[in-house]
Amino acid sequence: MYLEIDFNSDEAFYVQLYHQIIIGIATSRLQEGDPLPSVRQLADTIRNQYAHGNKAYSLLRQEGFVTIDRRRGAIIAVDENKIKAMEEMKENLIVALAKGCCRNVSREEVHGLIDEIYDEYGID
Repeated sequence: MYLEIDFNSDEAFYVQLYHQIIIGIATSRLQEGDPLPSVRQLADTIRNQYAHGNKAYSLLRQEGFVTIDRRRGAIIAVDENKIKAMEEMKENLIVALAKGCCRNVSREEVHGLIDEIYDEYGID
């Protein structure tokens, strides 16, 4: 997977990396066991910003999306804990739905958006 950094974005480099890897997993471009670039390789891409690669990988490791091996580096390792994932999704959705309600987004519009995202990822 090729990771791209938008240097004009207001979003921090590590957040961009984090999001791209999560989306890569969701869209099956990244599979269980796939290696990720080393922190050194990432630093070359993001103007020698080692801390951003470390922070992105650290967050991904904490959330169960990667493991870190001294010899192999960062490896995709999707967490199989569905209950934990559902709880995290619920927490995030509560805020997102509350924002939508404040802007008069209907239930049907939310369902349509979710269907669109699932279709984009090829998820049943």
